[in-house]
Amino acid sequence: MHPSASAPSLVRSPLVRAAAVGCGAAAVVLLLLVAAAWAPLLAFDRAVVEGLHPVAVRRPALTGCVRVLSDWVWDPLTLRVLLGVVALALWRAGEPGPAALLVGTCAVAAAVQQGAKTLVGRERPRWPDPVDSAEFAAFPSGHAMTAAVVCGLLWWAAVRAARRALVRPVAVAGAVSTAGVGLTRVYLGVHWPSDVLGGWLLGACLAAAAVAAYERWAAGCGPRARQRGRRREPARGGRSAGTRTAGRDPADRPARGGWAAGPRSAPKRAG
Repeated sequence: MHPSASAPSLVRSPLVRAAAVGCGAAAVVLLLLVAAAWAPLLAFDRAVVEGLHPVAVRRPALTGCVRVLSDWVWDPLTLRVLLGVVALALWRAGEPGPAALLVGTCAVAAAVQQGAKTLVGRERPRWPDPVDSAEFAAFPSGHAMTAAVVCGLLWWAAVRAARRALVRPVAVAGAVSTAGVGLTRVYLGVHWPSDVLGGWLLGACLAAAAVAAYERWAAGCGPRARQRGRRREPARGGRSAGTRTAGRDPADRPARGGWAAGPRSAPKRAG
């Protein structure tokens, strides 16, 4: 799972930072509109859920399948376990940084989700004949937010590993899961559409911000490591050069015949 030298630059592009800023700004605006009970938004939410609820009541078989998808396949716990398995694989492959990023971002997302629910305190849709139930406040949708965070991080992990065979399937599965879980929550009548939209925006914002921060940090680590290596290299080179040249100075070499040979006697002249 180590990234190759030609790892795609998509996750390092300014588009990731722009996505974090854009989704974050849109999420804040939506949160303010929901908290202020903006009439056009509330009317749209009510029209959508009131149109879908009779369908869910009249089609119990379809509703049962949707509940399996929502409560088991795309449940936040299921997605977090999947992310934890990938993080463990990264850790075992010698990638503690990305592994910590996956786990840490998921934990931060859960805290942000609960904080936003407490802050807004929005009530869920109420029905005389509900087909499903859910607890706590409505905005943002925890299912939608968790799916956006987990699927976004899994896609980043696939891109970073530079495994083309995985990038497209992970992207498609992530998009289907993120969109699908949001639709199931509205269909089952436990969330307003704006709850789901808020979860998508917050999840995308957190995932993109985490990836952008990590890539910026990782990009700075490489030059710093190379600079430290260059600072150490002259010192090592000086010592090794001195060691290699020791004994090669002519003054250090013994004369032929050994140190005790002394100066050669002058040749005797004939006669």
